[in-house]
Amino acid sequence: MPAGRRPARRIGALGRLVVPGKQNIPIWLTLLIGVVAAVLGTLVAGALGVDDTRGIDWIELALQVVFAAIGVVIAAGAYGRRRIR
Repeated sequence: MPAGRRPARRIGALGRLVVPGKQNIPIWLTLLIGVVAAVLGTLVAGALGVDDTRGIDWIELALQVVFAAIGVVIAAGAYGRRRIR
């Protein structure tokens, strides 16, 4: 199955796994990050010509996880600044 068709929640969860430390972001935001990362990763993979290969599209999946990790870092930073101490 091409990576663009994988459930986005897995992409968001993988993004959270590769970012070290605890991220205080809600699950709905993780899902949203996963959807956006999946779309961006698929678009970039298409631009690079690696979006449809035989077997598992590892490069596309890696791109999606990288975008998810970047999104998690940005979201965790934004949520961290909003917390009242």
